[in-house]
Amino acid sequence: MTEGYLVKNYGQRVKRYCQTLDLKDDPALIAEYRKRHSKAEIWPEIMAGIREVGILDMDIYILGSRLFMIVETPLHFDWNTAMARLATLPRQQEWEAYMALLQQCREDATSDEKWQMMERMFHLYEADE
Repeated sequence: MTEGYLVKNYGQRVKRYCQTLDLKDDPALIAEYRKRHSKAEIWPEIMAGIREVGILDMDIYILGSRLFMIVETPLHFDWNTAMARLATLPRQQEWEAYMALLQQCREDATSDEKWQMMERMFHLYEADE
């Protein structure tokens, strides 16, 4: 973890959205959440849907029961339109119900209702931005 994580170069400027969500504070449930998001367990329809709505990349980080998600999109991406579309895609509602068992949220919550958008309060930037 101290080596850092590579960031993809898209050859264009992108937008980044940062969100947070808490899991139920139970080591067994947290382990199950990790397992369900592994390459072997994540549903292909979920991965396809994320890409279909225009998301370029998505990372989820964890510390204890707190999740932090980074979503990278093209500059023209409209969050509300994409999340409304995502909720209609194959198996998305089933996936949200499946994950809700492990998350601190309403059982019928959509992804957009569960994950809370975070405000950037500091940015180390170049003078030309």
